[in-house]
Amino acid sequence: MSLAHIQSRPNKILEVNLDQVDISIEQFIAIARYGARVSFSSAYRERVLNSRRLVDLFLSQNRLVYGVTSGFGANSTRVISPSDAEQLQRNIVRSHAVSVGEPLPREIVRATLLMMLISLGKGYSGVSIELLQQIAGLLNNDITPFAPGDGSVGYLAPEAHMALVLIGEGEADYRGERMSGAEALERAGLKPHSLRCKEGLALTNGTTSVTAIGMLSLYNAIELAKTADIAASMSLQPLKATTRSLDARYHSVKKHVHQRNTADNIRRMLAGSALCDRFSDYRLQDTYSLRGIAQVHGASKRAINDAYDAILDEVGSCGDNPVIYPEEDDGTAISGANFDGTFVGIACDLLCIAMTTLAKISERRTDRLVNPYFSELPAFLAKEPGLNSGYMIIQYTAAGLLGEMRNLAQPASVDSVSTSGNQEDPVSFAYHAARKAYATSRKLQHVLAIELLTAAQALDFFDPADASPATAAVYSRIRQVAPTAEGDRFFYPDMVEVHKLVEQGDLLSIVENIAGTLHS
Repeated sequence: MSLAHIQSRPNKILEVNLDQVDISIEQFIAIARYGARVSFSSAYRERVLNSRRLVDLFLSQNRLVYGVTSGFGANSTRVISPSDAEQLQRNIVRSHAVSVGEPLPREIVRATLLMMLISLGKGYSGVSIELLQQIAGLLNNDITPFAPGDGSVGYLAPEAHMALVLIGEGEADYRGERMSGAEALERAGLKPHSLRCKEGLALTNGTTSVTAIGMLSLYNAIELAKTADIAASMSLQPLKATTRSLDARYHSVKKHVHQRNTADNIRRMLAGSALCDRFSDYRLQDTYSLRGIAQVHGASKRAINDAYDAILDEVGSCGDNPVIYPEEDDGTAISGANFDGTFVGIACDLLCIAMTTLAKISERRTDRLVNPYFSELPAFLAKEPGLNSGYMIIQYTAAGLLGEMRNLAQPASVDSVSTSGNQEDPVSFAYHAARKAYATSRKLQHVLAIELLTAAQALDFFDPADASPATAAVYSRIRQVAPTAEGDRFFYPDMVEVHKLVEQGDLLSIVENIAGTLHS
């Protein structure tokens, strides 16, 4: 897999057909974030039907299958009669819906439902096509189950809250309005699904929420790594930095392709800059945060690429347990630990480190922009320093966010607490790692927005038209939502508006229309 495959914008995708080909990250985001419709191919339906046929066969032969005719976890030695098998599935959903706290955001719930469709649709879970159609019905009718986000060690509880709505229980938001799960289904013209054998376990088991949150975090990280290059290119010009540190010959002596690609990104964005030409020999060598951009950003991108491989591999997998494995006209149920989320957990811990590293150097560039001893510009970029504080405290905000991100960068996947009567003696804590990565990505958006806003204000002490065409276009877009600060005012609305430009990818689209597609 390669980030080079990322091309189309998710908000342009209107429908995704689940087939034999693994879903792309753009398609995933299109459904989870932008509400694209989901449908099934004939091949998808066929493999689901074949897998369900095997479960029905096992039941007719009274085979002992974990979670189907046995209890769960430490209760796995307790045999359940076939007549009670369906009650067992309802029981697991109801009893496992015990997470607490604030509800998960809409896009995380949608991403988790989508992961259920992907994982259970591989044809190794034995669920019915009707169950998967019900999940697709929630996605396509804008029904978002209420799922508290705290209290999961890797899976189970949040998924169980979502599963309640499938059977007409629990709560959900229907087109933004909170109501009972039963009412949400009724308004959308859907009927509660009656869980069949294996289905309650399949819905709550696996790496669905972990991978869902990991995918959202990963996509954010990919976009933000390129946005960090844009912010750096904006800052370099008013700080009178030399472009010698971006020389392709200099970077050719290192084998790190992401370093070379980052230098190429910035060279292309700075092409045509009169400011760079004017100050090309202003200093023999710049400070580290200006001359080390390619190395630091490149290292972060390498980590994001590594996380991409692990998370996309998990998306293309079946994380269920047991697996219903077909063998000619028969099959077998194989139990193991495919529900373990360690691959995604480690990847998400890595994403936290990569994004915090981007924030670390961005905050230093922001500090140099507002510090008159380094910038050679008025103190805190105020037109009348002293009377006006300017952007003094905006840099505090970036520093505070960086401190929070450093805490989130502490790894979660090395932690463990035994559960289920010590039957699950290590747990992955991948859910915690994924949520940390998601939170970190949201904070990085703000850190980069602060640098971009600050760099735009610094350019106002020059002629912004002397900036490169790519960064001048970014400057103009920022000024459409955040006017030049002629004096102190309420800066929070400016920060919110520039954050939206970062979050929605507007600035990235503007730059790539001028400088070409940036390397990830």
